[in-house]
Amino acid sequence: MCLGIPGRVERRFEADGAPMGTVDFGGVRKDVCLAYVPELQVGDWTIVHVGFALTRLDEASAKETLAMMRSVGMLDSELGTA
Repeated sequence: MCLGIPGRVERRFEADGAPMGTVDFGGVRKDVCLAYVPELQVGDWTIVHVGFALTRLDEASAKETLAMMRSVGMLDSELGTA
């Protein structure tokens, strides 16, 4: 289905000159590209789609969306953890 999933930036780094971040999606951590929103900092929430952070998101909205996705079984399938 390929949805945008909210996650929290835990770490920033560079890979081949591109800004990258380790993002926590409610317990699942993945490295994503921050090139579209290079202003993101550790602790910020973002929407990630196909490995790219797309926008900054407030914490309340992010947690609400994660809970909804988890409750209907979408989170594991989208993150490949099912």
